[in-house]
Amino acid sequence: MRRFLIVGNLASTQPFSLNDLPGAGRIDILCRCVAQSLFISHGIRKNVEVYLLLLGQPDPPKSVKICGYEVKRMAPDERNIAGHIKKALKLKTGYNWRKVHSGVYISKKGLRDLIDELKCCEIYYLREDGTDIRSIVSEIKEPLFVLGDHIGLKPEDEKIILDYTKEIISVSPLSLQSDQCIVIVHYELDRVEPSN
Repeated sequence: MRRFLIVGNLASTQPFSLNDLPGAGRIDILCRCVAQSLFISHGIRKNVEVYLLLLGQPDPPKSVKICGYEVKRMAPDERNIAGHIKKALKLKTGYNWRKVHSGVYISKKGLRDLIDELKCCEIYYLREDGTDIRSIVSEIKEPLFVLGDHIGLKPEDEKIILDYTKEIISVSPLSLQSDQCIVIVHYELDRVEPSN
């Protein structure tokens, strides 16, 4: 199983307009990350889970989980994915995952809660100054890749991640967009063991 956790520092925690995804705390970035995590030509990667941590106003934190092995009726365009997130945000939720529909869940989990839940995974933090993924790719098993949005991770969030991180890794010496990093991670892992 491959897992991705994307931190949306300003991502709206209430239903938003599908006509202004950037204005909803850059939900558009998170939607692109979901698309690149899950979708392949004419299909979905079944061995992928995506976690979106929404930290924007008015009710942070909220977490959305999307499971490739369960998800249905999702298309790779931003608006469609945003519609699933918006539907999730309409539900009242507590700490436990609440099912929105096939493969989409929501909860009030914060970053430490998510990391605690996923600490059985090997946690890799993607950052430009990390170890080149190519030098360790054959050693990566059951990973959780953690990325920030256009802001990155706040210092207090980075501290939490670093407490659990197996390794800081890099896919490029340049600062790439989060969705581009996900594509490269899949590419490198697929070269060793193709995803289904």
